[in-house]
Amino acid sequence: MPGAVLLVVATGAALIVAFLLLFCIVAPLTSPKPLALSGAHVMVTGGSSGIGKSIAIECFKQGAFITLIARNESRLLEAKKEIEKFSVNDKQVVHFISVDISKDCAHVAKVLKQAQEKLGPVDMLVNCAGTSVNGKFEDIDGSKFEQLMAVNYLGSVYPTHAVITTMKERRMGRIVFVSSQAGQIGVFGYSAYSATKFALRGLAEALQMEVKPYNIYITVAYPPDTDTPGYAEESQTKLLETKLISEASSICHPDHVARIIVKDAIQGKFFSSVGADGHMLAILTSGMSPVSSIAEALEGVIFMGFFRFISLYFIASFDSIVRRCMVQKEKSEKTD
Repeated sequence: MPGAVLLVVATGAALIVAFLLLFCIVAPLTSPKPLALSGAHVMVTGGSSGIGKSIAIECFKQGAFITLIARNESRLLEAKKEIEKFSVNDKQVVHFISVDISKDCAHVAKVLKQAQEKLGPVDMLVNCAGTSVNGKFEDIDGSKFEQLMAVNYLGSVYPTHAVITTMKERRMGRIVFVSSQAGQIGVFGYSAYSATKFALRGLAEALQMEVKPYNIYITVAYPPDTDTPGYAEESQTKLLETKLISEASSICHPDHVARIIVKDAIQGKFFSSVGADGHMLAILTSGMSPVSSIAEALEGVIFMGFFRFISLYFIASFDSIVRRCMVQKEKSEKTD
């Protein structure tokens, strides 16, 4: 009997080793080749400020041609002038378009087609336009759920829809969806916001299956709290519970976040995360998402259990924060 058990274990181990060796051989053949940004056309939605503008600057530093898309024309003009200071050659161009990308799919397609006629087909699309609402579910007006879904989700669908056919015809391209850590784990006060960011993950996974045979790679970025104008505005009305939970991680600079997102997108990585906690979340929430290397696959298998244990500690801490806030509010109401 012990001999039979040993035989089964040895056979299983041999099969695992054989699989890993085969994966090591095949993976380099199927991994995406890095995208060269020199001379490439990079289109960035939400590019007039925050992470979007920093991504545009990072790509411009690497020799790309840039199309910025946002609604506010004056901010776009300011961003254009700022980005142009980082040119590496005199051929580079920064073009901008003032348009609401969440309203009309056909109109967005028409406008983006005009941009491609000026700077050529889009090599990399970065969907960074987004907005946030913080509040308890029952206190959020129903129209806000519709607004967030339009901007954060459809505002990524429409530009992607406008460029995907040309990318498939050329058999190359990168598409980036800028989600959020609130798109990996639901957070108190983000019932409206988190849902829209989770939706991007589902879109990205399904779309990657469709476009990978055409040498097009999708990246979903999950930045943490980042020092942007949008974050500053949101912080003014953020719930106490949300603030206390957010304090568990530090605030990042948009330039740092942008460098990581651009690097991961160029390499064709599906997940793009920032910092140790972001990396842990990426492994914990990877599920059946694509991997770009054998190292990434092994890392997930090895650390999943360990990171799950740590995550349970954080979740328990978050629950404790919410309970303490509830007790304080109840005491305050009784005092009043």
